[in-house]
Amino acid sequence: MRRAVITASATAAGVVLLLSLKPHDPSTAPAISSAGAGSARNTTQDTGQGSGTGAADGGAAAGGAGQTLTGSAVNTRYGPVQVKVTMAGGRISKIDVVQYPTRDRRDQEINSSAIPQLNQEALAAQSADIDVVSGATYTSDGYTRSLQSALDQVQK
Repeated sequence: MRRAVITASATAAGVVLLLSLKPHDPSTAPAISSAGAGSARNTTQDTGQGSGTGAADGGAAAGGAGQTLTGSAVNTRYGPVQVKVTMAGGRISKIDVVQYPTRDRRDQEINSSAIPQLNQEALAAQSADIDVVSGATYTSDGYTRSLQSALDQVQK
């Protein structure tokens, strides 16, 4: 009888602890940039297909010193991935990842290390022809496809 009371008490305490957990809000994750912390918000609520060819923003500093290109949003298994590329002198000078999967803690953990690696490799290669990050295959694929769609918009 004593064991039954202890077991029931422990089970009740466990249920109370589980019910007191608060869900995580994924809409507060910041954009990850190759040039430091970005101020844009991540918008992973989009569950549709990619947005086409993306938008080009040819406006830059005086004298046409740069060009900002937004790649298409590539829908992956875990959510969309979209990059914004800043070109200067015909070279990639900065890459901002404006959308990436952040639905749960594991997504955030994976992407917080994978995206800076992808940014670094893309800047070094100056192209979308980069290796995938181990453990972040879907994000890597979405990143390279979005990056390529942005680079395809470069006006020569």
